[in-house]
Amino acid sequence: MALKFTTPIQMRFADIDSFGHANNIAQQSYFDLGKAEFFAELWRLAPEQTQVTAMIVSVQNDFLKQILWGDDISVITLIEAVGTKSLTFVQQIVRGEELCSRSRTVMVCYDKESQQSVEVPTEWRKLI
Repeated sequence: MALKFTTPIQMRFADIDSFGHANNIAQQSYFDLGKAEFFAELWRLAPEQTQVTAMIVSVQNDFLKQILWGDDISVITLIEAVGTKSLTFVQQIVRGEELCSRSRTVMVCYDKESQQSVEVPTEWRKLI
């Protein structure tokens, strides 16, 4: 797959729980930042498709290592599969080369004007 992003993450004080860990909700927001960067690039490269967005229909997260306040982390985002109407994202939160968390998210393409699911745009398929 062609589009792959590494998004540096700046932790916020509110991301940290009483144990000093980046909590699961914060980690999901980090994954969302990676997906947002992915879609911003798709819309930039295929501006005729900006009426198409995607909505999450399934999320699976695995929290493998602790992420602590001050850790230098990034989110790696790429597409694992493209279906007729869906995109399957695979993402990782890494600290250097160390895998801390991973996520698999299925998103369905959605036309904002018609308010219906649509096929993955051909332009997107070419880019992915």
